Amino acid sequence: MSQRRISPALAQRSGRIVCMHCSHDLGPAGQPWKHSAKLSTQPVCQLPGAGSGVNPSVVLRRFACPGCATLLDSEVALPDDPFLDDVVLS
Repeated sequence: MSQRRISPALAQRSGRIVCMHCSHDLGPAGQPWKHSAKLSTQPVCQLPGAGSGVNPSVVLRRFACPGCATLLDSEVALPDDPFLDDVVLS
């Protein structure tokens, strides 16, 4: 079974994107995988150390493995913005 590490927490294995820690399958390579992850959001203004000038609409999105809760990726966005989809080509 061939495996290629694509981030500290993700790998491509046999044409699939998987969690490096528990091998949970997040979908096929060549397709966005974040929709298969567990999503949590938090307003950036509520994070420790956030300045008073931070727009209260801006959120931190955390994408975690549904199998083991390992943090896979994060991004900062407005609530209605689409995900910054990472597509891993095979």
